[in-house]
Amino acid sequence: MDSLLYDLPALTIRSISVSEMDNNVYLLTAKESGAQLLIDAADDLPAIRQLIADGAADTKAEPHLALIATTHQHWDHVRALKELVEATGVRTAAGTDDAEALPVPVDVRLSHGDVGTFDGFNVTAVHLRGHTPGSIAFVYEDPEGPAHIFSGDSLFPGGVGNTQKDPERFAQLLDDVSERLFNAYPDTAVVHPGHGKPTTLGAERPHLEEWRARGW
Repeated sequence: MDSLLYDLPALTIRSISVSEMDNNVYLLTAKESGAQLLIDAADDLPAIRQLIADGAADTKAEPHLALIATTHQHWDHVRALKELVEATGVRTAAGTDDAEALPVPVDVRLSHGDVGTFDGFNVTAVHLRGHTPGSIAFVYEDPEGPAHIFSGDSLFPGGVGNTQKDPERFAQLLDDVSERLFNAYPDTAVVHPGHGKPTTLGAERPHLEEWRARGW
């Protein structure tokens, strides 16, 4: 299984799709230091191990997985998390309001605006309430190019995540996505969702009011 690659000045972003639900697993690797951040150990430990091994080719340093971050608590995004933690001993991070539901202890409980500092790059936690109480998007702001938003199941091409037809949860999610993503980052920002293909904020921005009107 080949991993897709964004080759940025300071780091690479690799991704694979796993499971029958087309879950995306993302790996950021710092070119200078070899520090790695894995986002969503969704399923298929051998495939995730291969993804991490592929990332080793993106740095001249000794690669080391520094953190396993989870966008949200839903089972299809954490099926390989316990196995990966047991195999590597690597620290974990997730949103504070989703942490208790994860299958492993969460070492770093994230709130809106928290910044993770790795050797060679930073990632900001953006709390997006509605799909789950503690859903987190992770944002890497490339100093030399577009921002990269790992949105979990909160934002997709064509709409926000599932809120089970609950109007309050839908309004909360759309408000958070509007204020904390669309109002905070430019149209060039690349959105890497929890399932399916990437998009940009610019491609989705014209449809925000259409989403609000349709209610999903």
